[in-house]
Amino acid sequence: MKALTLCLALAASALTIAARAEGPVVVELYTSQGCSSCPPADAIMHRLARRDDVIGLALHVDYWDYIGWVDDFADPAHTLRQQAYARVGGRSMIYTPQMIVQGVEDVVGAREDQVLALIEAHKARPAPMGLAASRVGDDITITLTPGAGAQAGFYAVQLVRYTPLRHASIQRGELAGHELDYANVVDSWQVVGQWDGQSEKRLSVTTEGELPAVVLVQQAGPGPILAAARVE
Repeated sequence: MKALTLCLALAASALTIAARAEGPVVVELYTSQGCSSCPPADAIMHRLARRDDVIGLALHVDYWDYIGWVDDFADPAHTLRQQAYARVGGRSMIYTPQMIVQGVEDVVGAREDQVLALIEAHKARPAPMGLAASRVGDDITITLTPGAGAQAGFYAVQLVRYTPLRHASIQRGELAGHELDYANVVDSWQVVGQWDGQSEKRLSVTTEGELPAVVLVQQAGPGPILAAARVE
């Protein structure tokens, strides 16, 4: 117990190795309006979207469009990202609803108990780097600071824009006749810079519109998401 207390005190004294609770856990939901199994996971995303310690992002995929309903929130890039996770994880297939937690854990998106347990596990881990993001008008400033546990590597700095709430009136397909609301629907996901993780770095990005934004620092692969911040 004394050792644990000492570790917590040391972590609190160094900003760059603050506990994960100081940086939210990222949960990606791969979903589709054409998927009859997805509404329970979509409902979980609504609950995750209300949490300050979680960044929940709904990425609609396009591979169910052929069964009768085209998801107008879908982006082929979301399917490619999900496929990349599958390759890295040694999985031969992709599916919906799937949640990826912090870039490394995958779970059936409707299994809320498992999702919440993974979130708590990642919150308990120390953050290896510092990340801050601020916006003035259309200009976003991103500051990256290496922590004591940071390792040299190839990190992608990513900017994600999303719509907090979108509605769909589904007229065909497996969910025909349903009126559904979707939380934190991703509109764009772009790499805005690279970082070696070894020296402080500042990036400036120009954006348009009022959509909320988050910044993620992710190991190449795609690998673990090592830092995340909402743009304030």
